[in-house]
Amino acid sequence: MSYDNDIRADQPILTTPRLILRPLQVSDSALLALYTGDRRVAEGTRSIPHPLPPGATEQFIDRATASARDEDVWVLDGSTSGASSVMGLLSLKPLDRQQSQIGFWVAPAFWNAGFASEAVRAVIDANPHEARTLFAEVFQDNAASAHVLTNAGFDYLGDAEAYSVARRATVPTWTYIRRM
Repeated sequence: MSYDNDIRADQPILTTPRLILRPLQVSDSALLALYTGDRRVAEGTRSIPHPLPPGATEQFIDRATASARDEDVWVLDGSTSGASSVMGLLSLKPLDRQQSQIGFWVAPAFWNAGFASEAVRAVIDANPHEARTLFAEVFQDNAASAHVLTNAGFDYLGDAEAYSVARRATVPTWTYIRRM
């Protein structure tokens, strides 16, 4: 398997039975734009706009691969098991006091196949930030993502709200915690 020369050397590559979780590459741009351009994906996140503006994907890749980035972003790459080289993304943002926040999305073509669960478990097992606590939040109309978190050992912490750029609205969320 080969990767672009721009792949992050300071972010671990994680493997699961069906996935390689690897840093973003410039060559991921087309599939990333295709999937994040889907309203269902955008509306499941806080930050992906819909419709997706021109250049947004490239700007995101630039931020995610910068040495001064504020989070690690992994591609869910299924190419070794005959699937797409981009199936979704998982991010891990360091917080203070040895805490991190995890976020993820999977393209609709790969929903309900366990890929998000596999990726979340891989990051928990590797614990690349050496976090003592992980946090996550999902919109309350996204029971599938809540299920991924509870299956990975996250406990419900409480309700909150978050602004969704795609929805142009504040949306109720469920917040989860996992002690490592």
